[in-house]
Amino acid sequence: MLNLYPLIRPLLFKLDPETAHCLTFSALDIGAKTGITQYTPASNPVKVMGLEFPTPLGLAAGLDKNGDHINALGSLGFGFLEIGTVTPRPQPGNPKPRLFRIPKAQAVINRMGFNNEGVDHLIANVKAARFKGILGINIGKNFDTPIEKAADDYLIGLRKVYPYASYVTVNISSPNTANLRALQQADQIGGLLEQLKQEQHRLNQEHGRYVPIVVKIAPDMSEDETEAVAKALLSYEMDGVIATNTTLSRSGVENLVNGDEQGGLSGAPLTQKSTEIVQQLYACIGDKLPIIAAGGIMNASDAQTKLDAGAKLVQIYSGLIYKGPELVKEITDYLQLKSVIAPANR
Repeated sequence: MLNLYPLIRPLLFKLDPETAHCLTFSALDIGAKTGITQYTPASNPVKVMGLEFPTPLGLAAGLDKNGDHINALGSLGFGFLEIGTVTPRPQPGNPKPRLFRIPKAQAVINRMGFNNEGVDHLIANVKAARFKGILGINIGKNFDTPIEKAADDYLIGLRKVYPYASYVTVNISSPNTANLRALQQADQIGGLLEQLKQEQHRLNQEHGRYVPIVVKIAPDMSEDETEAVAKALLSYEMDGVIATNTTLSRSGVENLVNGDEQGGLSGAPLTQKSTEIVQQLYACIGDKLPIIAAGGIMNASDAQTKLDAGAKLVQIYSGLIYKGPELVKEITDYLQLKSVIAPANR
């Protein structure tokens, strides 16, 4: 895989982040077609949720909301991809500007607001894609769906993506949709999870195929709140948990340009916070529920730290913005080497 990103990053960073995002994907699409970006990592399989992941490293949701670039992303060497967040109906998201880099902190703030073309558009892209690897689809609710009707949107999303997803992620933790995080509260989460589990059972019978459901949680909960969510996920037999989404904290970006923008903060300032949530979850649920770690994974050491904290899989997003596709190779090569060395040292 030819790594040109260090050369073009300074140019991209002079552009509006969303414009740079589009240009980067255009280049990746061309690279995938020509084979320039193709990278096939050494096998380092891990079995999670009944699925065999070729490596533990995946792409976090948010980078390819509509599944427009599945083939391009699939060429980079990820062990799995997660696309979305997608909602039942198309929606424009929040007004621009809504995406902000903070280079001095290797951070990003976004208030995108689930901008997407709707679930039917995403499904058409999935059906047309050549990618045959593990594909997670992240679902959310439309901004104008009342929070008391949120379950209806999640059930629509689950029904529609079920035949095409390797697993489905339920996003109840974005800070950019009003009241969404209230669904994580003890008096709300049980009702939603119960309906999702019942629908999963029905869809399993209808399609003859079990598709795991994963719930993505926020990093801004107290330890007691995190434990309550973990217990609810176990009680309603969810298949996994992603820790974490972006944070509302501004620790690490105080007094920096764009540091006071509204939205969710990701990147290096989130590293420790998300790792602490992984540790809290693992202390509560152990190996009963697999943890997928996301949040502030900027290098191979960060990925290993998340795994050491109790995660089975890891996902990256902001790290790609700062390091480019070479980060995929860096992390997968490191984790593969560790997997070879570790058994030898036992």
